[in-house]
Amino acid sequence: MISLEYQILIAILLDQLLGDPRWLPHPVRLIGAACVDVERITRAVLPQFAAGICSVALILGLTAGTTWSVLAGATLIHPWLGNAASILLLYTTIAARDLVSHGRQVYEALATGDLAEARRRVGMIVGRDTANLNEAGVARAAVESVAESMVDGVTAPLFFALLGGPMAAMLYKAINTMDSMFGYKNDRYWEFGWAAARLDDLANFIPARLTSLMIPAAAFLLRLGPKGSLRILLRDRLRHASPNSGHTEAAVAGALGVQLGGSNSYFGKIVKKTTIGDATRPIEPRDILSANRLMLAGSCLTLIFLLALRYQIVSRLCFFTSR
Repeated sequence: MISLEYQILIAILLDQLLGDPRWLPHPVRLIGAACVDVERITRAVLPQFAAGICSVALILGLTAGTTWSVLAGATLIHPWLGNAASILLLYTTIAARDLVSHGRQVYEALATGDLAEARRRVGMIVGRDTANLNEAGVARAAVESVAESMVDGVTAPLFFALLGGPMAAMLYKAINTMDSMFGYKNDRYWEFGWAAARLDDLANFIPARLTSLMIPAAAFLLRLGPKGSLRILLRDRLRHASPNSGHTEAAVAGALGVQLGGSNSYFGKIVKKTTIGDATRPIEPRDILSANRLMLAGSCLTLIFLLALRYQIVSRLCFFTSR
């Protein structure tokens, strides 16, 4: 049998080697398809607020039941097959390589002067309108995406994986997927998406804060701006509409010495947001690569901390139960 810690490390290695092949049936895509069907059914029979709560409960139940069935069925055939199924499920919850790849693709388009292609590529990873962004606007969008996604794409899945194995990690991905599909602040989802959005806020509360504290240390290792990262984190972490995203975004902005946030266009409408960080210099395409390195280093430090914490907790539990 392979311990959970080693399963997670193998899953991380698989992510770095393979990324997210489009031909592989990904659980998140299956969860997304289930969200569409469940939303249609619950909206038809329940008031919007109740339909949203019911949808969340149904998706979580379906995710838990499917995950348990896969793990139990594989283990019943052979324990090693159960280990393999666990590793594969954990692997699908981690998206570090894809985050780096998407950011690098935007950088490469900017580096070759192809602004139209850079706009198209950054439009694949952000929700704002990108057709009229200039070079700095594209770079800012990409950096913000990396800074925010390092939690829901890497460190939060690792946090829940170490807390409760592949079951907890998959439930987290279900929560995150529901938020991305239901958590819009518009007329259609204002009531229906409330439960999904609040549950996602709760799930990311600890991972976001823990990850943000690792970024200044990562900045120190990468010879960026650790003092600025910590200063801006403490000052600007709450200057974001999300109760969690501002923490990592502020830490990254301070480490790079740039200003993030500000006004963006969504569906043709300008939305004014508070700025995060100080505009000590204009943001540049190379900041995307620096953000990628911060994401990887910060995620590694977060994993090391979580592994050490888990070891201490397990050791103490073993000590007390053996007495």
